Amino acid sequence: MNPAADSSHELRRTCFIDMPFGKKKDLASATEVDFDQIYETAIEPAVHDAGLIAVRGDRERTGGIIHLPMFGRLLLSDVVVADLTLGNPNVFYELGIRHTARPFTTVPIFATIHPLPFDVNLVRAIPYSLDHGNLTPEAAAALRAALRQRLESALREAASADSPLYQLIPHLTQLPLPHQVTEIFQQEVRHTEQFRERLATARAQSTRQEKRDALFAIETSLGDLKQARLEILADLLLSYRDVSAWDDMVRLAAALPDELQRNLMVRQQWALALNRRNQPGDRDRARRMLTDIVAKQGPDPETLGILGRIYKDQYREAKSSGSALAAGALDLAIETYVQGFESDPRDYYPGVNAITLLFLRGDPASLEQMARLEPSVSFAVARRGGASSTDYWDLATVLELSVLRADWTMAARVLPKVLLQAGAAWNLQTTLDNLLMIREAYAARAASTAELDSLLDALRARISELS
Repeated sequence: MNPAADSSHELRRTCFIDMPFGKKKDLASATEVDFDQIYETAIEPAVHDAGLIAVRGDRERTGGIIHLPMFGRLLLSDVVVADLTLGNPNVFYELGIRHTARPFTTVPIFATIHPLPFDVNLVRAIPYSLDHGNLTPEAAAALRAALRQRLESALREAASADSPLYQLIPHLTQLPLPHQVTEIFQQEVRHTEQFRERLATARAQSTRQEKRDALFAIETSLGDLKQARLEILADLLLSYRDVSAWDDMVRLAAALPDELQRNLMVRQQWALALNRRNQPGDRDRARRMLTDIVAKQGPDPETLGILGRIYKDQYREAKSSGSALAAGALDLAIETYVQGFESDPRDYYPGVNAITLLFLRGDPASLEQMARLEPSVSFAVARRGGASSTDYWDLATVLELSVLRADWTMAARVLPKVLLQAGAAWNLQTTLDNLLMIREAYAARAASTAELDSLLDALRARISELS
């Protein structure tokens, strides 16, 4: 068997089938329904036609309460097909759990031996006809085709809420699930970890082009991305980011399933990639994406940190070309970073960027504002371990703050850790760019830049190694 094809199968999205098993009698009509025949001739083929892995529900129930794996499948499966034919309380209970957990991708079906209960009659369910409790070949083909169409629509078209709860409350946040819940399915977790090892191997290639090519080969091995599990697509997106493959990152983001495109982290990283790629129109699009997030979900440090970076890059380019727009872009960058830090002072990233730009602007009011912000930013990074941390951004922030204070002893102490913990060249390039702006401010004030120049040389050398 082709390993790539096999791994692609294991990483496909799952469709959980919530339905009775064997032959069950409908009490209202006295019809004995053969659910195994319905599953085998219509449901399972439709799921496979849509490129999904079919998983049947557990027969075992104890004390009328669903086993934990059943709960997990209802919460975590990419798609759920629920057969409501018998009006079984268990199935309706499970449908309610699913509608609470997921706004999309729940597909009810039912046999037309009697009407659905009023409470779910308005749910967009697929009807099918039975002949003495069985599907005729024609009825099986019709159900297979209708179910396949609905499943493909759920995967490939713009996601629309099929849960009455999320229809009633359009801006309701999807239920967050703790990590322990996802570990219910250890086999799927193992496949995901194996995929992440493949990504790590690809990122460890010698040159940037080799890294990009290896990641693209992994992406190609997945086949139809709409059928791949969402978490592995998110990992792939971030791997492209780590090797500075901005064009691939933008391309992948545009090809992701609609449900994943709506994810906050994905939209933030998509905007980051657009800004870094910086083709015509990219920055305007990135800015619209980020301001839309703030308008709908309120300010947060990550979104405003990326938006601040866009304005900062515009400032640097305008200043380099001598454009009069530079001062305006610098003001917007500072305002955005400050707003990001004030939205959650525990996150130092937008705060340290605001301080650096205030230092660069250098007028008395800016230096006064910088002095007010600096203790809070220093406290925020100290809470995460400061110079003793093993996180790159913690260490890079300590380095940047040390340079701003001209504390060359601390800068020299933390620099080796910064170089060691940098997992990607783009991280170091971000730090290098900030320190170059600080050097510009030092030079404008006729201050010595010898110590800083030594740090910059070390950063450049490490970027070259990682690229």
